[in-house]
Amino acid sequence: MNFKPTVLVISLFALLPAAAQPPDPKAILEGARMSATLTKLDDGLSGNLRMGNQKTPVTLFLKGKDIQFQFTENKGALRVFHMRIGDADFNLFEIIDGKTKNFPPEKLVMPIAGTDLTYEDLALRFFYWPNPTFEGREDVGGQPCYKIRVDKPRGTAGRYEVVYVWVHTTAGAFMKIRGHDKNGGLVKEFQVEDIMQIAKDVWTLRKMQVATHDPANGRRISITDVTFDTPKKAGPRGLR
Repeated sequence: MNFKPTVLVISLFALLPAAAQPPDPKAILEGARMSATLTKLDDGLSGNLRMGNQKTPVTLFLKGKDIQFQFTENKGALRVFHMRIGDADFNLFEIIDGKTKNFPPEKLVMPIAGTDLTYEDLALRFFYWPNPTFEGREDVGGQPCYKIRVDKPRGTAGRYEVVYVWVHTTAGAFMKIRGHDKNGGLVKEFQVEDIMQIAKDVWTLRKMQVATHDPANGRRISITDVTFDTPKKAGPRGLR
């Protein structure tokens, strides 16, 4: 992979004296979150979830702290969800026949159309957990990344207790995510294989592999490939 960004997504050191303190983990996650959901494209980010021979079309949108995602399953049945993120709360709704209905928290961990992605995965819910911590710098696939840790707030629904996110130091896009259960066992791993430039200062996800693991022994159980289409007027591929 020879990633050569021509611009920076976000200047993480703009307000920091040289070598004074580590970069702000909140700013890192915000940049990665915005890149992942394409804030600068009116049509959102469209692609597919593929597990074996099964393919599920999906689209993501981000408007400020509001996220909408939709996918097609059961031979054409479209399901639409809207998520609102507050400083101390999280609300997920399903839009059915034009009406907004609360989505039960216990269903957040359910797989989408039989794939390895759950509703909390597709919504990138853990990107909004408060008080992330900066863990240092590590390479992912030969690419320099910031490693961020986020802990699930008390009383929050979902399977993950601790999530680690690796974010490219210059592109600002996330490169790897690992979700762990309350015992520290690995539950899910998201590994980015390719990114793309979709605007002058914005890189985002093109291809990713999502693997479910047995937290008791760490063995991989199943894999889903996530791919997104190149938006019109998008820039070059980011990883080779």
